[in-house]
Amino acid sequence: MPRIGAFTFVLHAHIPYCRRAGRWPHGEEWLHEAIAETYLPLLDALYDLHEEGIPARLTLSLTPVLAEQLADPLIHDHFVEYVMDRRQRAEQDVARFEAEGNPHLKGLALFYVALYERRHRHFVERYGRDLLGAFRRLQEAGVLELVTSAATHGYLPLLSRDSSIRGQLRVGVQTYRRFFGRHPFSIWLPECAYRPAYRLSDGTIRPGLEWFLAQEGLRLFFAETHAVEGGRPVGKAAGDAIGPYGQIARHYVIPFETVAQARGTTYRPYYVARTDLSAGEHSGVAVVARNNRTGMQVWSADWGYPGDFDYREFHKKDGRSGLQYWRVTGKVDLGEKDVYHPEWAAAKVEQHAQHFVDLVHDLLREFHRASGRLGLIAANYDAELFGHWWFEGVDWIRAVLRRLAASDEVWLTTARAYVEAEPPDEVLVLPESSWGLGGGHWTWDNPEAHWMWGPIHEAEARMERLAARHREADEATRRVLNQAARELLLLQSSDWPFLVTTGQARAYAIERFMGHLERFEALCRSVEEGRPDVDLAEEYWELDRVFPDLDHRWWAVEEP
Repeated sequence: MPRIGAFTFVLHAHIPYCRRAGRWPHGEEWLHEAIAETYLPLLDALYDLHEEGIPARLTLSLTPVLAEQLADPLIHDHFVEYVMDRRQRAEQDVARFEAEGNPHLKGLALFYVALYERRHRHFVERYGRDLLGAFRRLQEAGVLELVTSAATHGYLPLLSRDSSIRGQLRVGVQTYRRFFGRHPFSIWLPECAYRPAYRLSDGTIRPGLEWFLAQEGLRLFFAETHAVEGGRPVGKAAGDAIGPYGQIARHYVIPFETVAQARGTTYRPYYVARTDLSAGEHSGVAVVARNNRTGMQVWSADWGYPGDFDYREFHKKDGRSGLQYWRVTGKVDLGEKDVYHPEWAAAKVEQHAQHFVDLVHDLLREFHRASGRLGLIAANYDAELFGHWWFEGVDWIRAVLRRLAASDEVWLTTARAYVEAEPPDEVLVLPESSWGLGGGHWTWDNPEAHWMWGPIHEAEARMERLAARHREADEATRRVLNQAARELLLLQSSDWPFLVTTGQARAYAIERFMGHLERFEALCRSVEEGRPDVDLAEEYWELDRVFPDLDHRWWAVEEP
């Protein structure tokens, strides 16, 4: 039977740098939870399928700052402490529920004892405490395409200096090469945020992001649906931006009307136009956009799978152990939630996997019938949605992969494999866009978070000046400026304005933001005063052990 199309999950895994930066409810336990609930289960699913001889394929973005943390021995030790603590809590619940005469909750507590024992055993024995090595082996076996990102998930369209964009990308590429032994083909732009070229008031042109990607040898990135289809944002990006924040006045090289009205389809890749040129040249960089229809089967609060009444409730936790013993039940108060039944949830996983696979076939068949082309569905999600927020989500991914791998009509693949087999034959001009609220920059630049961008831009300019002034630095100056560059990268993380905007961890985000700013300023000041403080740089390195091979000269001005 001839193929009608292709499919890939594109999962974006990211946790902000939280090593030794607090514990519950904010800080390093973010990462422990993600390892226990998302990364380990995902590895188990992919290895199990591969060992069964099932040709599962998946595209996975690991941000460089997450990769640095997953490789850190201190994080490994703390994770073992975390997972053993969770197991002990479950064991205490077993005794408590038995004393209360509640056999169902006792059974659920035993379920958690076994789960955390398995997580610990697989982390230590199956993967040798080396999750990055486990992901690398899957890539080498052809199961995964691993995708890089900007170093600390910096929000690239709102960075004011080209040197900062280059620094974020170059560190991302260098970190990928160090951990995975090859050059990345694809990149996940943080928050799917893209900016075309525009003209500054002095007439000079700031290149579009596609130019920077090409300079670093990156060939493919992922965009939000409306960036390619045109029109209003849909799905998770739908909403109305409020006020002028995040909307920097641009004088586009290609008229904005052309940018805004560009039309394409999410079923095909496109070469991205060189938006710093008025002629129709392309950058050699391709874009694939998120398929909204399949996306909403997971993202939708109204009819997405995770809201099924039989899946585990995320928000209600036991008052003593913090474990979750309830199911969604319905749109009822937390106090009215029914107890969780794992076997009911397992049955729904199979039903929803089959429904999703049928939908993929229907959509690809429709596109193939209309176009005669082998279309691609890229189902793009935050990785931590699966397993952490949606407890059964990784089991659902496993079930979907198992079914699609057996399909005669759908090619289960990776983003790179598809683009290499079906290279773009059209050029598209992309608008300024993201997958944030309203499809623009408002989520990261709004009345709550706008104040953060002034210090970021001042720090960018300061780093650029010092890098240019000290291209041939002595050893002390080099070490101090390298650490200043690390603090600048951490300062630029999109997580800090995001958390301020959402209010989820506002105080924590401000504390982290100001901490990196103060460290950056202290290091720069020591160099500017002619007394580079190596001891201070070493002290900060012990706090923020990331990107050991960066070079402060990457932040010096380079002419496009």
